[in-house]
This record gives sequence, structure tokens and C-alpha cells, in this order.
Amino acid sequence: MERYQEIERSLITSYRKKIWNRFVEAINVYDMIQDGDKIAVCISGGKDSMLLAKCFQELERHGKKNFDVIYLVMNPGYNEINKQKIISNAKLLNIPITMFETEIFEHVARIDKHPCYICARMRRGHLYKKARDLGCNKIALGHHFDDVIETILMGMLYGAQIQTMMPKLPSTFHPGMELIRPLYLVKEADIISWKEHNDLQFIQCACRFTENCTMCDNGGGGSKREEMKKLIKKLRQDYKNIDVNIFRSVENVNLDTVISYKTEGVTHHFLDDYYTKKRNKEQKYYEEQKKYKSIEELDKEVMNKISGNED
Repeated sequence: MERYQEIERSLITSYRKKIWNRFVEAINVYDMIQDGDKIAVCISGGKDSMLLAKCFQELERHGKKNFDVIYLVMNPGYNEINKQKIISNAKLLNIPITMFETEIFEHVARIDKHPCYICARMRRGHLYKKARDLGCNKIALGHHFDDVIETILMGMLYGAQIQTMMPKLPSTFHPGMELIRPLYLVKEADIISWKEHNDLQFIQCACRFTENCTMCDNGGGGSKREEMKKLIKKLRQDYKNIDVNIFRSVENVNLDTVISYKTEGVTHHFLDDYYTKKRNKEQKYYEEQKKYKSIEELDKEVMNKISGNED
């Protein structure tokens, strides 16, 4: 058995429950793939995107959907060592990649404010454009369960808002394109375990700001997201299901107990219809009271009749 076949086999044996089943569950629960789709699986060279590619290869072989896949690698300006590492890993894992070149790192290096945010936006834009040029209607990214809960906490603690990383969403600037996140329910600890189980080494962020730690899985330094990882790890010590509760909190939002919320760019405040709801609630209460009163009167009439018959 070839090495890549052993790695593939681990997905449906040792990691069937924690990775493969959750990958398939996310695709089904969030309706990510339809017949006729052509999906660009976007590979950055890290553990998450490489695992995503292997899961898609397995799905291609055994899935029920009729779809096509391209394994797309964008080179934003990697140094030669990192570029070759991606190519060699793709060969090791038997992933037929399509690589294209950009100069994103060169542009971002001249930006002082929010370079990581700008870099991410530029990379996604290039991926959308290249995927569409190749005839794709979707791109698949390797964001996982931990990315989701970290985003929720970052929004609350640093952005003063409640939001989440969606499992899929339509592109704003590329009509007809859609983004999906099939690892949405897969925990990062299980991805790391799969990587170590198969003795695999992947690049980290590999941008100009983090080249000194490209081959280590330390989260990339002191970012806000890394702070959230540490916070969640600490909270898990007291309550092991804290991560699941954070995840489910955005599935159980009660708008009746929210001061304000936005939808499609429009803000809705609880006072907008507060007095209408108040009047409706009071009217409902009085109608219920009338109903109860009529029942009491009916009971009294019945008792009177009974008393009359007994006489």
C-alpha cells in the first residue's frame, strides 16, 4: 500500500468518527453541494486545507453527489522553501494541484494598517476570480469548528457584536459564486491528531510577517485569534463542553431578548415595535380572562341546575 493510501485509509478508519463523519454531516446539514457543482478546493498548504483536499478526494470516490473538483493553490508570494513544501506535500498525498501565481505579499508588505485583514481579502478575491475562470461555481475553504467559535468570541470581545463564521455564503463581488466550509464541524485538535498520526508536516501562515515560524503549529504568534484559543483552552478546564455551547449560542438566538440586530444592513431596535407588542400582549391577556370568566359562569349555571333538580 502506498503512503498516500495509508493516509487516506486513516480518514475512514481511525478518524472516521471525528473527521470524516463530521465532514459529511456538515455538507448534508448545511446543503453545501448540489449535483452539477464544480468546486475549487482552495489549498494554502496548511494542515486544514490539505485535510480538506483529502476529504474531497474520498467524497469523489464514494459520495452520492455528481460534482467536479479542482484542487487550487494560489501562490501569494511564498518563498521558495514554502512553495516547494506545498508541491512536495501535494505529491506525497497524491493531490493533483493547479497552482497560479500572484504578488499579494509584495502589496501587503507596503500596508501599515490591518495587513492580515487586507491580505485575506485579496487572497479570497484572487481565488474567486481564478475559480470562476476555471468554470467553478464554488470555492471550498478549510475553516474548522475552532475557527467558528473563535470568531464568535472575537466579535463579542473586540468587535462589540454577535456574529459567526457562516458555513456557506454567496459571494458579494463575484455573482454566481459561493463559498463553502465543509470542515465546519471538525475540531482543530482532531486535525492536529490526524496530522501527527500520519507524521505529516505542513506550512503555517508563511507570509512575510510569520516566516520565522512557518513550520510550527503554534497559531502564528500573538494574534487576537491566538488569544481566543488560549481563552477557550482555559475555559475548557472548568467545563469541557464550553466550545460546543459557544457554537450553539448563535443557533439559539432569541430576538425577543435582543436590544437591536441587523439584517441586510438595516438595524432593528426593540423599541421599534415595543408598544405594539405590549398592547397585543395586554389584549391577549384580557381575551383569555374573558374566556376564563365565561367558563366560571358556565360552571355556576350547571351547579344551579343540579341544585334545582335535587330539590
